[in-house]
Amino acid sequence: MIVWQPAANSLGVNPMPLLRITLLSLLLLGTGLFSSGCEAEPEKKPMPPLIVINDREISKAEFLTQFEKSLQKDQPLTGIEREELQRSFLVQLIDRELIHIEARRLNIEVTEADIDAALLAYRQDYSGTSFETMLQERGMTLQGWREELKESLIMEKLLEEAVYSKVDVADKEIADYYTANREQFDRPAQVRARQIVVADEAEGQELLGLLRQGRPFAEIAAEYSLSPDAEQGGDLGFFARGEMPPEFDDVVFDLPVNRLSDLVKSEYGYHIFLVEEKRKAVRLKKKEVSDENRTNLESQKKELVYLDWLQEMRARAVMNVDWTQLEEASHKNR
Repeated sequence: MIVWQPAANSLGVNPMPLLRITLLSLLLLGTGLFSSGCEAEPEKKPMPPLIVINDREISKAEFLTQFEKSLQKDQPLTGIEREELQRSFLVQLIDRELIHIEARRLNIEVTEADIDAALLAYRQDYSGTSFETMLQERGMTLQGWREELKESLIMEKLLEEAVYSKVDVADKEIADYYTANREQFDRPAQVRARQIVVADEAEGQELLGLLRQGRPFAEIAAEYSLSPDAEQGGDLGFFARGEMPPEFDDVVFDLPVNRLSDLVKSEYGYHIFLVEEKRKAVRLKKKEVSDENRTNLESQKKELVYLDWLQEMRARAVMNVDWTQLEEASHKNR
C-alpha cells in the first residue's frame, strides 16, 4: 500500500502542521477562546417583557410599580400571600388592557367635562381634606388620579355601549323569578327602636327618670349616649330578630310602641330602649318587588354577558406571560 505524504517545502518543513495550526487559530478566534490577552465582555441582552398583549408590552418593572400602587399602605403580607395577589393582579391587568385595546378600536372617548363631573361626585364621599390625604397615602397626584378616573370612565362607557346594551329582561322573566323565589320576599317581623347606652347603672337610672318626665328620647341620646348612633338620636332603624344581641331582642320585640324599657345590661353597658314602630311579618307582592327583581336579573345577565365578552377578547388576543420573571419577583419578597 502506498501512503501519500506531502512533500517538504523549500525549507525542508512539512507544511501540514503549519496549516493545521493556522486553521485552529482562526477557529479559536472565531469562538473567542483564542485571544491576544483580553476577552471581550459579552453584550447584555435586554430583559424581555413580562407580558405581551398584541403589540402592547409590559415590563416587570412596570407591572411591579402598578402592583405596589394597588396594595394598601403598610399592608403586611406573607410571601405566599404576595405571590397570590400578584397572580390575581396580573389577570386583572391583562383584562384591563384588553378592554383598553377594544376601546381604542371602537374610538370610545370621554370628555374633560365627564371627568370633572365624576371627580366631583367622587369627592363628595370625602369630608374636609380626607380626599387629599387619600391621594397622599397612595402616592398619587390629582392629575394622576384624573388619568385613572379617565380610564375607568372609558371602560364603563365601552361596557355600556358594546356589552350591556345587549341585555334585556322581559316581564315574563320577572314573573317567573318571583314565582321561583317566593321565600326571598318573605319579610320577618321588624321593629324600629332607639337606644341610649351609658357605662354606669346609676347614670342610666337618672336618665330613665328624665325620660319618664317627658324629656325627648333623641335629645337625651344625642347628649349622653356612648353609642355611635347617638348622633342620630339613638336611632337603630328597623331590624328583625337575630340581627341584634339576644338580650336586645327579648326586650324590644315584647315592648309596646312608644313604651320605655327598663335598664338592660349587656357587655356594652346599660341600655334604655324606645320602640317607635313595628312591622308584621309579610310576603311582599309581585308588584312591590318588580323593580327590584328587574335590577337583580339585569345584574345577573350583565355579569354573564361580560364574562362571555371578555373570554372572546382573550381568545382573539395574542398574549404571552413570562411566568419565570414573575416567580423570580415573588421569591425575592419571601
